[in-house]
Formats: sequence, C-alpha cells, structure tokens
Amino acid sequence: MLVGIKNASKLIGISIVACCAVLVCTMFVNFYFDARLIESEITSELSMVFYNAQVSAAKVVCLVSGGCLLLTAVVMLLFYIKHYIDTHKKELGILKALGYSNIKIAKSFWVFGISTFIGTAIGYAGAFLIMPWFYALQNEDKLLPEITINFHPSILFYFVVLPTVCFSALSVYYAWYKLKKPVLLLLKDNLQTASKTPNHRIEKNRELPFVEDLKRNTLKSKKALVFFIMFASFCFSAMTQMSFSMKDLSSEMMGVMMLVIGLVLAFTTLFLAITTVINGNTKTIAMMRVFGYSQKECCMAILGGYRPLSYIGFIIGTVYQYGLLRLVVDIVFKDMGNVPVYEFDVSVMLISLTVFIAIYEVLMYVYSEKIKKISIKEIMIE
Repeated sequence: MLVGIKNASKLIGISIVACCAVLVCTMFVNFYFDARLIESEITSELSMVFYNAQVSAAKVVCLVSGGCLLLTAVVMLLFYIKHYIDTHKKELGILKALGYSNIKIAKSFWVFGISTFIGTAIGYAGAFLIMPWFYALQNEDKLLPEITINFHPSILFYFVVLPTVCFSALSVYYAWYKLKKPVLLLLKDNLQTASKTPNHRIEKNRELPFVEDLKRNTLKSKKALVFFIMFASFCFSAMTQMSFSMKDLSSEMMGVMMLVIGLVLAFTTLFLAITTVINGNTKTIAMMRVFGYSQKECCMAILGGYRPLSYIGFIIGTVYQYGLLRLVVDIVFKDMGNVPVYEFDVSVMLISLTVFIAIYEVLMYVYSEKIKKISIKEIMIE
C-alpha cells in the first residue's frame, strides 16, 4: 500500500470537524423524524405552531451548520492530500518512473476516508448518548406529546456510510488529478514554473522590504491555511457569542454544548494550520536566522500576515451568528408568543473579542518560542 493507515491517522482535524457536524445534524434530524411520528396526536393550535417551529429549526440548523462544516471538511481533506503529495513528491516520482500509473498510486489515497469514518461514527454515537437530554430540552414545556427516540437507518447511511464513501472517492480523484505531472517535476525540489504574475506587480514587490515581501508570499503560497485560520476565528466568534444568547433563547446546557463544539473546532483548526505553516517554513526560518534576522522578524515574516485575517474571520463569525439567530427568532419562531426578542449584545461581543485576542496572542507567543528552538544545524544537514 503506497499510502498507509498511519498517514490517514494524521488527519485528526477532519475527524473532529466530521464528528461535530454529524453530532449536531444527527440530533436535529433524528428529532425531526421522531417529531413527525406524533404530528397526528397534536390537537391544540399552540402545540401545532410550536411543532412547526421545532421542525423548521431542525432544518435550518442542519442546513446552515452542517453545510458549513461539510465545506470545511472538504477543504481540509483536499489540503491534506496536496500537502502529502508535495512532501512526498520524490517518492511518488520514483514510483511513476518505475511504471506505476497515476490511478494506481491514487487508489491508495482511499484510506484518507478513514478519518471521515472515525469522526462520523463518533459523532453519530455521541448524538444518541446526548439525545435523551436533547429531546427533553426540545419539549421542556410539554407542549408536544412525548417523543420517543427511534433508530432511523437512513440517518446512519447518509451521515456515516455515505460521507465515508464520498470522501474516499474524492481523495482518490483529487490525488489522481494532482499526480498528473511530469515525472521530472516530481523528482526535482526546486524546479520553478514560469510566473503568471504581471511584470509591473513583480517590480512593485521588489521595492518591498524583505520581511514584508516574505510575509505576503507566505500567505499566497498556502491559501488553504488562510481559510483554516479564518475559519478558526469564525468558529470562536460565532459559537462563543451564540452560546451566551442560548441562556435566554433556549437553555444553559445548549449554550454549553455550542461553546464546547466551537472551542474544539477553533483550537483544532488553528493548531493544525499554524503547525503546518511553521513546519513548511523551517528552512526559511533557519536561513533568516543565519543572516541575522531576529526572532521577532522571523515571526513577523511567517506568522504576522495571518493576524489581520484572523480578525476578519472574527468579524464574519459575529455577523453570521447574529444573522442566524435573527433568522431563527424572527422567522422560524415568529408565531411563538413566549420567544424573547433577540438584539445584538455589544458587551458579549467585546468580551468574546478580548478573550480571542488574549488567546491568539498567547498562541503566537508559544509558537514564536517554537521558532526560536528550530535547530539551524539540523536544517542545514538535511
């Protein structure tokens, strides 16, 4: 096997994202199916309004949250495949030179789908553990008849089996696509392709200081990492602010669950992104230190460009959570008389922003110390 299980084990980020997506969607979709079974038992008009609101809320949460997490998992999978090919291109080039076809090599990448299976399976099992509490919470005011938890095979198929098959197939296809390169291009480390950058832009970049120019090139070379860091900030912003609002709109336990999921997604994605950035630029950092650049300048060149992007992600998360809660309150639950009016909470936003800045800067300091410990001798011997 050209790509082993140990390679797939490194895709823990995909497993975590898939777990969170399936956990949330399984709870709401299972509740939706079970609630439909007691629709005929509803007699009062108020109960029917509440029933319709719960059904609509389940659809909105699955489409918005599930869709967002699905997109993130796909981008993360494609990034890992590209990263694996880039870091093992010499070995893959040798295999192609020995007569291995692109599709034969690509078939081994199906194991990357195992990370999806692990995440979806844990999320599915976790949803059933939480489901008794979740059902009781959804019908806390007893406006609906008792809703029994039932097993629906279609949910298992669509949320566990189908994602695993699709992600495995996507892994094979994308690997096959990325391997459609000449053998020499895979075997040579420093073979440069002709730049498509206009000449006037090249001349403009030459006028920039070296650290600033390197910072821009670091961002451009790893666009997927830009997405991950913005997504981490987005998750932190949206979930922390939304969790505070759940105290009035739903319950404290729902808020705690959303906060935990948001923090897990944020820290996992941010950790993987920054670690990849540093590991992919160890030679650059070593050379900068050889030429006398300080630790602060190295950090500015490699990590500094992501700081404003993380704040942009925070802003997008703030807008997202406000728009989603307004959608749920003003449209989904508009006919319910006891739903409180939702207004944007500036104080919660400022608290979330302050905590985010503190955590982000602490992480940057920790990783700057990691940059400081990079051995120049080890890098030069490689």
